[in-house]
Parts: sequence; structure tokens; C-alpha cells
Amino acid sequence: MNNTVLSTRNIDLLVADIANEVVKKINSQQTKEDLSKKRYSIKEVAELYGVIPLTVRNQIKKGNLKAEKFGHKYYVQHSELFDSNGEVKSIKYKR
Repeated sequence: MNNTVLSTRNIDLLVADIANEVVKKINSQQTKEDLSKKRYSIKEVAELYGVIPLTVRNQIKKGNLKAEKFGHKYYVQHSELFDSNGEVKSIKYKR
């Protein structure tokens, strides 16, 4: 058996290396959520934009915001709300 004496510093470095390897392994195993198929309800869209749900419904009716109807509810696709940089697109008001 190897009779190497480990100092406190060596133990700390060993623990840090093991922790870094564990974090790397966990991060590599996690899959990123596929947002291209994610859909948002009218209420969620209103919270993102900071408006009331009626405003979102009006924008859908005017055709400014594309939505799909499932049953009695409307859902807006992720790509319709966010640009390629992941920033929220704005709802433009025409008066």
C-alpha cells in the first residue's frame, strides 16, 4: 500500500477536483428543454408582456399575435413570443 501523507491542502484540492468532476457530469447529462414546441396560455402571455389577458386576446383577434386553439383555450407558440436572442417581442399598439 502507498503510505503517502496527505496534508489538509492536498485533501482540499482533491475534494475540489472531485466536486468539479461531479458538476461537469451532472451538467452533461441534463438536457436543455426544447422550447420550440412550448406553448403559452393567454394568462402566461399576459404576465410576460405585463398586460391584462384581454389585451392578448384582442391582439390574437386582430391577427398581430398568432395562436392555436385547443378546445376552448388559445395557446401561443414560444417562437411567436421570443426572438432568436431569447428576448420577449413587444406587442405594438396601433391607435
